[in-house]
Amino acid sequence: MIAVTVGILFIVQMVTAMVGTSLIEAFLNGDTARSPLTVGVLLMMCSGVAVVGIGLLMYQVLKPVNQRLAFWYTALRIVECAVSAGCGVYLLTQSHVVPNHMLWVYIPTGFGGVILTYLLFVSRLVPRPIAVLGLAGYTLLTLGVPLDLLGMLNMNEGTGLALLAPGGLFEAVFLPIWLIAKGFRSPSPATAFAAPALASTR
Repeated sequence: MIAVTVGILFIVQMVTAMVGTSLIEAFLNGDTARSPLTVGVLLMMCSGVAVVGIGLLMYQVLKPVNQRLAFWYTALRIVECAVSAGCGVYLLTQSHVVPNHMLWVYIPTGFGGVILTYLLFVSRLVPRPIAVLGLAGYTLLTLGVPLDLLGMLNMNEGTGLALLAPGGLFEAVFLPIWLIAKGFRSPSPATAFAAPALASTR
């Protein structure tokens, strides 16, 4: 049930973030109506709540693999939600966005995602190709943030968007579908880092 719930939450956080971002972008592009903006910010907050839910549930799954890293993954997901919510409140009260607001959200997303996918890889909780896709995606995201801040690329277009693609496929397609259909394999605390063949179970 944890696997199915996490899979659903990944889809929920992705959909609510996409719709919320589009509504916020419409406001920034000249649509001065407050209602769509408010809905957009609320959807982004719903996405943040889903993110926290994922972090709390995954702590239970990742703790037998590496308790310290599992804690940091959950903590970074909470930080991600807090940063997103803070940017949303600022937008509603000041009617303009925090400079580079998405990049500040991407920082805990990237580092947390690297931790998650590393633990998934070493424990084989999910098939390794899925974990590798996520590890590559979050690594590219993490590297893209300083490059954007330095003006070397734009994460919203061209090469920057390409950097987001692997992580997007991991979060929106491959991981949630696998979790909903197959669930997690059961990690063994003593042998997780030896990458044993683990029985598949929900």
